[in-house]
Amino acid sequence: MKIKDMVKTHLVILKKCYLDKILDGSKTIELRLTKTAVPPFGNIAIGDTLFLKESSGPVCAAAKVSAFAEFKNLTPAKITKLKAEFNNKICGEDEYWKFKSDCRFAVLVWLKNVKSIKPVRIDKKDLRAWVVLSQGQNFGLL
Repeated sequence: MKIKDMVKTHLVILKKCYLDKILDGSKTIELRLTKTAVPPFGNIAIGDTLFLKESSGPVCAAAKVSAFAEFKNLTPAKITKLKAEFNNKICGEDEYWKFKSDCRFAVLVWLKNVKSIKPVRIDKKDLRAWVVLSQGQNFGLL
């Protein structure tokens, strides 16, 4: 299998405040803290493409994955340590960290080549905040 064949494309749903910080360059790491091992956990690689979509809004940016780190068996203390080490690049608000303190899994995704794209409205009705796109489910983005 060629490297090119292993590259995936993801749809990432973000609150407007975080999307704005990614676009202005102040947020360079996207963090996903979850209670179960859901994507992107175990489903991301360097070189993957991310389509960035505003929650309840259009897909309006794209980025590449330059690096990532996955953590499991997290505790509140380990999450506090992640906050101390990485929040200057994650830009998470204290309320977010408090709300997520009981999560067990984390994925940190370093972003590069972030660029705005012509806004695209897609028909996505489910609540997943991260979708690994496939030929069968791509919301017209592939």
